[in-house]
Amino acid sequence: MRRLLGIGDNTADIYVSHGTMYPGGNAVNVAVLSARLGHAASYVGCVGDDAAGNMILQALRLEGVDLSRCRQVAGTTSWSRIEHRERDRFFVGSSAGVQGQWTLTEDDLSFAAEHRIVHTSIYSDLDAELPRLRQAAATLSYDFSSEWTEAHLERVASFVDVAFLSCDLPEAGCLELAADVARRGTPLVVVTRGAAGSLALHGEAVYRHGTEPANVVDTLGAGDALIAGFLNAWAEHADVAAALAAGARYAAQNCSTFGAFGHGVPLEVLRV
Repeated sequence: MRRLLGIGDNTADIYVSHGTMYPGGNAVNVAVLSARLGHAASYVGCVGDDAAGNMILQALRLEGVDLSRCRQVAGTTSWSRIEHRERDRFFVGSSAGVQGQWTLTEDDLSFAAEHRIVHTSIYSDLDAELPRLRQAAATLSYDFSSEWTEAHLERVASFVDVAFLSCDLPEAGCLELAADVARRGTPLVVVTRGAAGSLALHGEAVYRHGTEPANVVDTLGAGDALIAGFLNAWAEHADVAAALAAGARYAAQNCSTFGAFGHGVPLEVLRV
């Protein structure tokens, strides 16, 4: 069985001050970063037939990600504009492009069932399809990022096996959030807390892990690396504490790379 399918969002991350574009998007990043850990990974989503779409597909092919069910249609690929201040980054504009212009088919669901884990995100425009993905996926993972709301948690949490959320509250608030998601039906909840590390709630057990030393040149993709590290370690050993540690190490390692996983191309080459 293949290890992980990333399904849904993709984007071209435009580093304005660097004049460079990188492939990205949560579902794309988690698939690529799983492949880099040595596991068979796939991506299903939709890119445009422009230079940015070709850049994303080329990077995924070079990383060995299966694109056999990925769509490419006429139009503009999703993009995000990013500014850097010191060593952190800020999103200053975005467009969804053609990202949502595809239909999840029965063949896609059969393909999803060939994977140990199916991962998607709040940015993937697939919430209406979660009941069907729930039926097909052995394990369904979902990244709420920091964009979650009470209404969204209520709609989504009961379909998900593993939930990831970002939260800047003190630990008590993060634990309350994790417990709330668990009450809504998610068995394993991971909350990332930036410099404070991460915690996980599985049943009645709470697990914590700090951050790891990092040579930080770019934090974009660090959260997605934590997700990839966590999911792959958890799939192998079902050890939540070890999975949190693996996620933290992979996130720290990822901070030494520009873009979520490199493959930057100068904007003048793409003529964006």
